[in-house]
Amino acid sequence: MSDRKVLNGVAAIALVAASYLAPQQAAAVQVTAFQQAVAERVSADEQVAAFYRDRGFDPVWTGGTAADLERRTALLEALSMASFHGLPAARYNAEALLSRMAAVRSGFDRGALEVALTELYLDFARDLQTGIIDTPSRVRSAIVREIPRRETAYYLDGLLSDSPRAFLASLVPQSQEYARLMKVKMRLEHNVAHGGWGAPVPSGKYEPGDTGAGVVALRDRLIAMDYLDRTVTARYDEAITDAVRGFQENHGLTVDGVAGGDTLSEINATAQDRLKSVIVAMERERWLNKPGGLGDRHILVNIADFQARIFDQGKMTFETRSVVGHQEFDRQTPEFSDEMDHMVINPSWYVPRSIIVGEYLPKLRNNPGAVSHLVITDSRGRVVSRNQSFAGYTANSFPFAMRQPPGPRNALGTVKFMFPNKYNIYLHDTPAKNLFSREVRTYSHGCVRLNDPHEFAYALLARQTDDPVGFFQSRLRTGSETRVNLDQPVPVHLIYRTAFTKAKGQTQFRRDVYGRDAAIWDALSAAGVEIGGIQS
Repeated sequence: MSDRKVLNGVAAIALVAASYLAPQQAAAVQVTAFQQAVAERVSADEQVAAFYRDRGFDPVWTGGTAADLERRTALLEALSMASFHGLPAARYNAEALLSRMAAVRSGFDRGALEVALTELYLDFARDLQTGIIDTPSRVRSAIVREIPRRETAYYLDGLLSDSPRAFLASLVPQSQEYARLMKVKMRLEHNVAHGGWGAPVPSGKYEPGDTGAGVVALRDRLIAMDYLDRTVTARYDEAITDAVRGFQENHGLTVDGVAGGDTLSEINATAQDRLKSVIVAMERERWLNKPGGLGDRHILVNIADFQARIFDQGKMTFETRSVVGHQEFDRQTPEFSDEMDHMVINPSWYVPRSIIVGEYLPKLRNNPGAVSHLVITDSRGRVVSRNQSFAGYTANSFPFAMRQPPGPRNALGTVKFMFPNKYNIYLHDTPAKNLFSREVRTYSHGCVRLNDPHEFAYALLARQTDDPVGFFQSRLRTGSETRVNLDQPVPVHLIYRTAFTKAKGQTQFRRDVYGRDAAIWDALSAAGVEIGGIQS
């Protein structure tokens, strides 16, 4: 649909709405009946009831003033754009709204319509600003993110601002990421409407120098996805090799220029599948639509991308590979936000209770000398002798803690970065450097391991010392556990995005290693979100 058609439709809706609620009609209705209808219908919501009481039950939508008309028109315009935001358009049914306006015959009817419009407005405003799914943990328990919902009064007071249009526009996430995702969504919808990217590439493995029907199918699909300029070659030449390498880089795959296995599976993903990922990413971006933003300086860990990044004033200033929690449900890295306030150089590893009883206690039962790299301590921190049998202890009765002292074999490596939280999740170094060369890096118990932890520390410390490298290394050389507070705590956001953008270049897609985006899409679909196609 063209922008001109959308605008023409909005204008028509606004004119019809105005004609049904003209000033002379509004003046003729029974005000007392109107007030009664409003009072009855808002009684269950104290904030809405207080809003109307403070106004003396004057209307905000259904009156005959220019301000009422402006608010109605602004709302109808915004509702007409719901599908552009990946929202369930049928939930905000403008056609039904217009029919109800036409059916107003009394003050009581108008009062009922007034409250219905307020309820519709509040539902839409919340969905637009902070997402359709208000409790993500009901979709997947590891999505423990707190949605930044605003109070009802915030939306009602904003409605009475000088420009209702501007207020409604301000509810949309203002991040560059959200704006770019909207553009990607429109392009994919256009693609879906025109048949997608064509036939999938036959299974197999295609390498430079190959020829045949499979290479032609690969060529055509790369052209359709804008990775390859138009060509009639039937040979896996240098241009196709470069296109495959570019595709692999943008999909988190091993970059070798060979199309087979996971690369071919990702190439054969449909435009509709990618569109679902983008719509889910837009919903996730709404979950992060905090009043103060993500922070002028913040840390973003994309679990699905296996990367940790530092952003300053919206620009990425540091990036490193990461290892995240295993795909097993109880070891997945959760999604939430918190504030990093200190790091620990030469840390001890205080073994989580789940690991103690699940992994180490069975070994101790068989051999008290097992896991000798760990110190067993009692509730007062005293070292417990191993000259005893642990065979009688169960997961419930084992009374001891375990700690690994600082050292070259320490599971946390040489530094950990703390944002204290009830999930016991943090960022840290690791001696297992070989894992960072893997394509899928899901090996931890839930915490996030960093490939370049020292450089990460230097970037954080640069804000508070002229010599971050010297400062860090001098404390590292002591071998002693040392806490270093950050002068300014840094927000940390653990996110999960299988679709995300860059300021320049192709959209990035990643595999749904935890299956979370598939579950979110199912929830969005159940709420009425639909895959659409834009016809030109």
